[in-house]
Amino acid sequence: MSNLKWNQPEKLRALLAEVVSWKSMTLSEGERQFPAKLQAKLQDLLYFQQLPDQLALHEADFRRKFLTALYIHPNAKETICLMSHFDTVNTEEYGSLEPLATQPEELTKVLRENQEALPNEVQRDLESGEYLFGRGTMDMKMGLVMHMSLLEKATVEKWPINLLLLTVPDEEVNSSGMRHAVPILLELQKKYHFSYKLFLNSEPVFTQEPMDRAHYLYTGSMGKLLAAALFYGRETHAGEPLSGMTSPFIASFLTREMEWNDSFQETVLGETTPLPVTLQQTDLRLLYSTQTPYRSSALYNIFMMKRSAKEIFDIFESVAQTAVAKCNEAYKKICEKNNVEPIGKVQVIRYKDLLNYAIKKLGEGFVNDVIADIQYEEGWDEREKSLRITDKLMLQCQELAPAIVILLAPPYYPAVNSTGNELVEACTTFIKKLAKDKFNLEMKRIHYFNGLCDLSYVNYMGMSDGWSAFEDNTPVWGDSYSIPFEGMQRLNAPVLNVGPLGYDAHKRTERLSLKNAFEEFPVIMETLIHKISRL
Repeated sequence: MSNLKWNQPEKLRALLAEVVSWKSMTLSEGERQFPAKLQAKLQDLLYFQQLPDQLALHEADFRRKFLTALYIHPNAKETICLMSHFDTVNTEEYGSLEPLATQPEELTKVLRENQEALPNEVQRDLESGEYLFGRGTMDMKMGLVMHMSLLEKATVEKWPINLLLLTVPDEEVNSSGMRHAVPILLELQKKYHFSYKLFLNSEPVFTQEPMDRAHYLYTGSMGKLLAAALFYGRETHAGEPLSGMTSPFIASFLTREMEWNDSFQETVLGETTPLPVTLQQTDLRLLYSTQTPYRSSALYNIFMMKRSAKEIFDIFESVAQTAVAKCNEAYKKICEKNNVEPIGKVQVIRYKDLLNYAIKKLGEGFVNDVIADIQYEEGWDEREKSLRITDKLMLQCQELAPAIVILLAPPYYPAVNSTGNELVEACTTFIKKLAKDKFNLEMKRIHYFNGLCDLSYVNYMGMSDGWSAFEDNTPVWGDSYSIPFEGMQRLNAPVLNVGPLGYDAHKRTERLSLKNAFEEFPVIMETLIHKISRL
């Protein structure tokens, strides 16, 4: 097949180096330009020269686009969607080598010459000559390049199954690209009269623990919620501390209850979610003052498997009530000891209830203006906007203080899992046997991918009441953040993640296994697709 551009290991490696060199950090200009470069590359294929309408760019947000490239066999109705993201995390941690972060061949060479400061296992991988280093090599431009190669081969050899290559921006922050892609996936399905058989992602293999060298495939992906809290005390002068209550005092009780709280932990199919942890704790004042801090916020990371947003939010409220009971008890003792009258009891308020209270007190027009003003602030991300909207409403409703207002902030990744699905089980058995027989490669199945991924948005199995808690308690919902839950339910095809082997995603030592990426992975993926076309 010498007429194929991306079929040999050396051709695939050159394509990867080129695609990695197109810098595409999330929210950068390079991320905006990337899909146009990719489109130009795919326009070199004869199939898309003959059928240009089947290769297209689509609008996401912030002037970003995602790309679809559709190969259709005239007799096929079933379609495999090959999913990837093209954005990467930033490159500051490369230090003086940052200019080479997206030049994998050069970076690998320079690192080999200056490896003394690197960890021992990284030095061993460098000396072996079996790894390619660089930002995006494993996470996840190798997956994208593999999909390009499969698509090319399918168009030339006329494989008897449809393939839709979908690659999106912004997986690393809010999965905005994937959320915008859902209606387009449904549109393409309707336009070309096909059905989705499988959503096949190629996120790389992630280690389960430090020094883990096992090779995994994934039949699902964990979910994530960002639980947020606004702590609202009562201001006073630092010289009269008991005339008020500081927000850090209140916050300390909830953070203590939330950190590593195993009531959020789930174990499903022998796998367990990581414990919750605080991702941010912030004073909402921007300047130092001898007025005590009375408004602050916190964000708590919660992973999930079977639970819905409603169930998680109910647990969060229960934990907040426990924290408040302990806070009030401690405060009462301090007041008794100092013979002062308490300013009141801290209460827990859901954002939905605060919003309704504010509308009743201030009018819907006023509240909508408050929300709109904050949405215009370009320097604030979705998390900051969520907290600032809540803060602005509480400033107008200070009679509710002292209080903890609990809310949810983007992003929300619903958990997804296709373990037990007939097709996915057949694929899993087939891949493990093929890898063992052909390459003596032991592949293990993991039921829930332990890095978040875009598969969360293609197969929503929950009920509407499960997501209504998210809609009701997320201040930016419907304005600058939304999730196409109903569309996700309609896609309704199983998910699978089979990706290349690499290590240290998001670190300056990010690297890709050459043997796996260019010898084993292509054979596994191509043979798998042929197998699926016969199932």
